[in-house]
Amino acid sequence: MKIVLQRVTSAEVAVDGKICGKIGKGFLILFGVGKGDTEKDCERLADKIINLRIFSDENGRINLSLKDVGGSILVVPQFTLYADCRKGNRPNFMQAGSPDEANKLFEYFAGYCEKKGQHTERGIFGADMKVSLLNDGPFTVILE
Repeated sequence: MKIVLQRVTSAEVAVDGKICGKIGKGFLILFGVGKGDTEKDCERLADKIINLRIFSDENGRINLSLKDVGGSILVVPQFTLYADCRKGNRPNFMQAGSPDEANKLFEYFAGYCEKKGQHTERGIFGADMKVSLLNDGPFTVILE
């Protein structure tokens, strides 16, 4: 599993010109599933993300978590995180999970975040999505 997490002041995702997910302060998560990933991996990463202390406290120190600031999550499926560009000029996606398994784990991850009390919006698996965000910082973290 590969995740690109961006701290945002706002983010939204649209399909066919219609917004399907929108948040204010929180995390935009680009979510990629690899071969062999499991629900346990989803839970471990979701717990890490919810408790990750990358928001500023009243003294300007990076010391608060998503739940501390009442932030939201927008999770967007993105198999291209598994692009292997080491050979040639065309990316290879052989390490990406199958579409059925990736969709299952994408939905599981988003549902697990909701179960943990996080307001969670999501993109649409397999759709041509347009993602807009206002990166805060910028502060971007890569998790595997």
